[in-house]
Amino acid sequence: MRRLGFGVAAAALLAAAACSATQAPTSTAPVADSGGYEVSVVASGLDLPWGLSFLPGGAMLVAERNGVVRVIENGVLRPEPVAGVPAVFAEGQGGLFEVQPHPRYADNRLVYLTYAAGDGDANRTTLARAQFDGLSLSDVEVLWQASPEKEGGAHFGGRMLFLPDDTLLLTLGDGFAYREQAQALDNDFGKVVRLTLDGDPAPGNPLAAQGARPEIWTIGHRNVQGVARDPATGRIWTNEHGPRGGDEVNLMRPGANYGWPVITYGVDYSGAVISPFTAREGMEQPLVHWVPSIAPSGMAFYDGALFPAWRGDLFVSALAGAQLRRLDLDGAGAVRGQEVLLQELEGRFRNVVQGPDGALYILAESTAADPSGQVLRLAPPN
Repeated sequence: MRRLGFGVAAAALLAAAACSATQAPTSTAPVADSGGYEVSVVASGLDLPWGLSFLPGGAMLVAERNGVVRVIENGVLRPEPVAGVPAVFAEGQGGLFEVQPHPRYADNRLVYLTYAAGDGDANRTTLARAQFDGLSLSDVEVLWQASPEKEGGAHFGGRMLFLPDDTLLLTLGDGFAYREQAQALDNDFGKVVRLTLDGDPAPGNPLAAQGARPEIWTIGHRNVQGVARDPATGRIWTNEHGPRGGDEVNLMRPGANYGWPVITYGVDYSGAVISPFTAREGMEQPLVHWVPSIAPSGMAFYDGALFPAWRGDLFVSALAGAQLRRLDLDGAGAVRGQEVLLQELEGRFRNVVQGPDGALYILAESTAADPSGQVLRLAPPN
């Protein structure tokens, strides 16, 4: 493991000074010095790493955009990729999003994959399951696919979250060109869906009685790139890309409508108005929104022992913002302040995961010091 050539005071760059982050309705006050941190390089030479998960025993699975799965074991990146990965549509924002172990992986050796399947004319977000023997995947089974197919390589979502009731949440995007469909109940554009571990619509999804597709859990999203569950309270949070401005962090309620594209704090990339409304009755307000965009991607709650001051806080990795954003939460889930970390690396940060050792592991698509993809470890300074 290679350490970067500096130790960093974590309060060096604060959100309120680094960019014009705004929130609705909570404060943007900077937070206190978190005590410093040190960044080390666990692995480099990766090709756009997008997904990271830990197996029992501490080995890591890294999903690369191009459809390659790599294993890091005992701090060493295996030279050979995992065999048997299904073909993915790796174009634009499409590719292999995540590989995560089944909640009872130690007993059944099952892993779940999310990826874009198809081609430029017809593609969709896909959930599959496979056996993993440590070297290769076998018995790959497609469990669920978003409906209908779409054109183009934009806005797939693709993040998974396993829930204690043996269901999983899968985040989706609006397909970019189909944004009005995020409000419709007869398709999966701009939705979060809740499925059984076999890929069927989970029983009890709240909108089915209104004629919605039975898998739909929430609606009105643009492109949900992060999802996390607070282990202390069970609250579920997501983040999603806005257009030009208007990135959001949302506290999730089953059956709720998060407003896109009827309400938004952003404008179109051309500067054109998407909607004159930032609020509307019956639609949820984000707990945090950012203008200009930071392009939030992964998301993780921290409950480890290495950073006691961070316990209960939410971390968001960001691409265009080139940062890891810490949201300091109170016990009720309100955001007391924000802190910007890792801007000194000048990187695009795709994902953040808490490791079993209590450190934070961050996927960098690139940094100023290394144009390749990396797995970084953030821990207290020695």
